[in-house]
Amino acid sequence: MSKIAIVNELWSFLKVRKKWWLAPIVVFLVLLGFLIVFTEGSALAPFIYALF
Repeated sequence: MSKIAIVNELWSFLKVRKKWWLAPIVVFLVLLGFLIVFTEGSALAPFIYALF
């Protein structure tokens, strides 16, 4: 299953089930994941990991 298919399936789930309140949660988790991955090798890493 490709990543695009997962996004499409999530989008169709939100549309059909009317679970629009899940969208901000999913977006926040994805952005948080990108933040952790992209700052992993930088000088900001100790400050990011101190938050958790």
